Amino acid sequence: MKTLITGFAIAAFALSAQAQNKNVTDISKTTVTTVKDSEGEKKVVKNEKTQEVQNIEFQNADSNQLNKDMKASPVQVTSTTTITGPDGKSRTVDVDRSAYYSIGGSRYQVKPDNTGYTMTDATGKRAGVLRQMGNNTYIYRANNNTSYASFDANGNLVIQTYDDKNDTFTTTTYSRN
Repeated sequence: MKTLITGFAIAAFALSAQAQNKNVTDISKTTVTTVKDSEGEKKVVKNEKTQEVQNIEFQNADSNQLNKDMKASPVQVTSTTTITGPDGKSRTVDVDRSAYYSIGGSRYQVKPDNTGYTMTDATGKRAGVLRQMGNNTYIYRANNNTSYASFDANGNLVIQTYDDKNDTFTTTTYSRN
């Protein structure tokens, strides 16, 4: 009976100790932004974690050749960004939209805040706020106007504002720099 249990234990260990047929790459990047103002020093911590998983496949898997050539296979990329604000609250975003955007010669910066993103002009004055509603859909609030915002395939910020007097939408596109 002991040999039977020992045999099962060895077989289970041998099966679990097989090599994994995957290339896994984990990349972590931490960015700390410190802002000093009249209220003191505030830190925003952004942790970006990216995992790339690729299945290893051989071109001639059944051949008796010792060194085999790898077959190109797709890479599955999973990326998450966690932003911790000055108040210590953390939030996770799928895609970080922090960047500089420009329109008509003016340059704006979109940067994360505690509940979404803040858009500031070149002087640092707040131009508006973006609050996420769903996947790539945001509410944009500026100058007592509320608009619908999203990001196109090129990463540009597209804002659509409804004009109730003319019953039309006005589309404004901020180009990502």
